[in-house]
Amino acid sequence: MRLSRIVAVNRPMRRALITGVGGQDGTLLAEKLLDEGWEVHGSARSADATVARGVIVHVVDFADPSAVAPLVAVARPDVLFNLAGISSVAASWGEPVKTATVNGTSVVALLEAIRADRTLSTRFVQASSSEIFGDATQSPQNEETAMAPTSPYGAAKAFAQTMVGIYRHRGLFASSAILYNHESVIRPQNFVMRKITKGVAEIALGRRDLLHLGDLDVRRDWGWAPDYVDALIAIAGANRPNDYVVATGRSHTVREIVTAAFAAAGVSDWQRHVELDKGYHRPADAREMLGDPSRISEELGWNPTVTFREMVDRMVRHDLEALAAVSF
Repeated sequence: MRLSRIVAVNRPMRRALITGVGGQDGTLLAEKLLDEGWEVHGSARSADATVARGVIVHVVDFADPSAVAPLVAVARPDVLFNLAGISSVAASWGEPVKTATVNGTSVVALLEAIRADRTLSTRFVQASSSEIFGDATQSPQNEETAMAPTSPYGAAKAFAQTMVGIYRHRGLFASSAILYNHESVIRPQNFVMRKITKGVAEIALGRRDLLHLGDLDVRRDWGWAPDYVDALIAIAGANRPNDYVVATGRSHTVREIVTAAFAAAGVSDWQRHVELDKGYHRPADAREMLGDPSRISEELGWNPTVTFREMVDRMVRHDLEALAAVSF
């Protein structure tokens, strides 16, 4: 297991704005910054959103880009981490126009709000995605890999990253973190790894018998979300803005998640508990996504600290403990 070495920022930055503060990454990032003494502002879609304790919440709907500039003007952040957006590739097919607005146009609105206010020196970090590469012919993918998205989600993220680069050339400290799949115990169940770890825990406790899944042979580069939050902070504190692939450099199949999860739960002969469902197949999905984190490792000293097997073990143990605490 390797420990990250995060390069220290050259100037104090103590007020952060985290858009999408109620999501997995927003929650983890807010908690870390609050622990380090930052003043943390966060945007959420509703006043009753669950956020980290201590966050100053601003209710903003990113489907309305005109609401973005007032948010920046009120928060006046030293660093703006843009994590807001429709987070599911599958959901983006159901709402392609909204995805384009929330994940694309609103990013431009944030960048323009910073550029237009000459009293701000805000550093901007965009949560981009491996989905910008689509079904890439190059493996592993790096920062120079051509963008070729295959979904509304990927297309909106590609547009947003392109605009980050344009504003960077106009003088803004604007960077993109090209995030590969990253998981934690607070990941929603509509993401496959959390669906598997919770389903396996339920099977181990006798509360269900079958886990329905799609293609078990799709390969992805999966990392530990708290490590990726460290990467976002490192990118914000870099000496100069740039784009960075944030990945482990290793890919694993869904089948490997299933195998590791059942092993962690002490269940043998997992095949009888898994049923393949064609409804979960997405033909447009790439067979493999694998990131090359060389730039962020060499320039910023970031490296993942949690292995694939450790991550699955932690999530299964958490789900077992949480379910065992609930009586039926």
